[in-house]
Amino acid sequence: MNGKPARDGDGDASEGGDNNGSSVGDNDADTDQLTPKDELEQLMKEWVSPVYAFFEPEPKIIENDGRRAHQFKCAARGCKVKVRRYTDTKDARSTSNMCKHVKVCKGWGGDILKAADEAKNADEVRNKIIGRYMRDGTISTAFERKGKGRITYSHCQYTREETHLRPFEIVKDRHFLSLMKTGRLEYYIPSPSTVLHDARLVFARTRGRIADMLRNYLGRINFTMDAWSSPNHHAFIAFCVHLEHDGELLSFLLDIVEVAESHTGLTMAKVFAQTLKDFGLSDQVCQH
Repeated sequence: MNGKPARDGDGDASEGGDNNGSSVGDNDADTDQLTPKDELEQLMKEWVSPVYAFFEPEPKIIENDGRRAHQFKCAARGCKVKVRRYTDTKDARSTSNMCKHVKVCKGWGGDILKAADEAKNADEVRNKIIGRYMRDGTISTAFERKGKGRITYSHCQYTREETHLRPFEIVKDRHFLSLMKTGRLEYYIPSPSTVLHDARLVFARTRGRIADMLRNYLGRINFTMDAWSSPNHHAFIAFCVHLEHDGELLSFLLDIVEVAESHTGLTMAKVFAQTLKDFGLSDQVCQH
């Protein structure tokens, strides 16, 4: 890895090229008497290269066209790449293909591979490097940047203008993405349209559950309202519900409605009547 001699061989890791059944090593006479499982366990004792730490601890034994191979699955979250290494070739201990994958893997990368190359063995990589990286992220690795340019970090809080009037578009903001992906480059951030769709879906489902609960409520329901104008001269009316639930007072916001006229008593009454109709509660209101 990274210019150093590979600890487990440095042949091409197509892993298992074409060498007409060449022997694996001097101890073939011993391994011929072992089962595939026993042979794998014996070989694993010799696998000390740090690159093994980026794959699942025990490879899968497979057969392909009568040839036995060890299949290594990448341990990065979300990565489904598997590196296959045939056991009947001279490069049966090669780690070159494994190194190539780690360098380009979205879950790992060249920086963490370089750091791992300084470790003594795979166990040290798993415990000291990968463990910390998966837990809280190593900044120099997590902020790996493709291409040229100096990597910079910012601890400045967002200004009021940066966060004003864009609750969904904020997911595309460069600073927001930097904040959310710190130490987790693979962290999924949905698009603004997805956030908008999900918010509307959650709202509709919650509204329906509240409406069902109020329609099936057997006691008295009390309503309060408040009206105000926002700094940009938009008029709103808010309605709250108060009721007894399991022996305790339950109060919550029912709806907030924007109105296009002043807060007169008639306007508030019309809006309240429409809100009750929207929730299916018109028939449950007693008028005295």
